[in-house]
Amino acid sequence: MTNKAIISTEQAPSAIGTYSQAVKVNNTVYLSGQIPLIPESMTMVEGDFAAEAHQVFKNLKAVCEASNGSLADIVKLNIYLTNLDNFAIVNEVMAEYFSAPYPARAAIGINQLPKGAQIEADGILVI
Repeated sequence: MTNKAIISTEQAPSAIGTYSQAVKVNNTVYLSGQIPLIPESMTMVEGDFAAEAHQVFKNLKAVCEASNGSLADIVKLNIYLTNLDNFAIVNEVMAEYFSAPYPARAAIGINQLPKGAQIEADGILVI
């Protein structure tokens, strides 16, 4: 029997569309994409690309914790970038939130993200 639960936390931005922050099925959690929105104000973080990346990982962390997990439980991470020149910065920022062994990861260059974000990330964690 499948045990499905919707994960929601005020510590991460509320959904701005027809989706949940995360869905937990048994011991696997599917994280929706996070952009650099500040949860309290639902406004984009100000600053450079690194500031956006930090906010994305903070938002993912909050949803992981609401799922009774952590960033260390992520097994697959997808990062979407509007400028692949920021790839090195993603690695630098990610190193502040993750330690080896790192999750499997894809970095995908795309044309546009919601609210003009430069980065979005989603993932799958197993707890």
